[in-house]
Amino acid sequence: MYRTRRYRYANERVVLFITLFIALSVIVLTSTVTFCLSGVFILAMIVLSAGLIRSHHQYLIRNGIPVNTSQMPDLTSLVGICQQKLQPGDIDVYLTQKNQMNAYAFGLGKPKVLVLYTPLLKFMNTSELTFIIGHEMGHVALGHTWLNTLVGGMAGIPAPFGAAIILYAVFRWWNRMCEYSADRAGLLACGDLDQAVTALVRLVAPDIRSQQDFNRVMMLLNTKDDRASNRVAEVFQSHPMLIRRINKLRDYASTREYQTLQVKVNQNVRGALPQLVDKFDYDQSVATGDPPGKEPELPPEERWPWLKPLEPPTVQSQKK
Repeated sequence: MYRTRRYRYANERVVLFITLFIALSVIVLTSTVTFCLSGVFILAMIVLSAGLIRSHHQYLIRNGIPVNTSQMPDLTSLVGICQQKLQPGDIDVYLTQKNQMNAYAFGLGKPKVLVLYTPLLKFMNTSELTFIIGHEMGHVALGHTWLNTLVGGMAGIPAPFGAAIILYAVFRWWNRMCEYSADRAGLLACGDLDQAVTALVRLVAPDIRSQQDFNRVMMLLNTKDDRASNRVAEVFQSHPMLIRRINKLRDYASTREYQTLQVKVNQNVRGALPQLVDKFDYDQSVATGDPPGKEPELPPEERWPWLKPLEPPTVQSQKK
């Protein structure tokens, strides 16, 4: 099996080292806590996080919908394809019923846990969902789930107000670099830039149905990036503005490195790469809350036929 982490965003490690350096500098220089007490604080934060993670995992076991072959064979197969491509290690996957377009991964030990919110399965086609699953598996594969606990604990060290703001901002800076890396993992899992972009757009506009809808949302996203207030607010956010993520992903998809990695991770899938279909073989009423037997308003190919450009006619077809 081909296992790579070369898709990591170039600045992620640099920003991580800067974050750690600033955090350690604050520990040494601040007079509000001693160095020893800071170490105790970080250890306490890690222990607390481990306890919270374990508790949340137990909650999902009791209340979540486990993704397995007996209940959701098609979705389980999709998860398996992403695991074969990205090689993130052992992961338990759950569906949780919340009215949000969201997914997240967490965990310190093994197995890590990936949580999908049920609206993702209602509004996204299979390729888009593959991007989301691959994105979260990228977080796991690159160690973000446990690093987030460690770096977050250091960033949360009691410090004077100004130093605390700097620690928080630099921690969020690293968080945003991690998102760029995970988006690359999602693209490698999905293998289709158009579908990866629409997956990101659908997180904020799940019911887009036409090219006009898509263009309008993209215009709004571009407008947000033009406002200075939004750029300042981004400094304290864990995720970059969506248009930045889309542009970074487009840039990465045009590189030779991506093309090479895509071929190699595709070879991890046992046998021929399966044709993804926009249908999951499980009870949709469990995931969406719709009455059993209710059909979606429109099939996926009618909901968003604009995702892929039409192939140009061949010479033979032109002669016909």
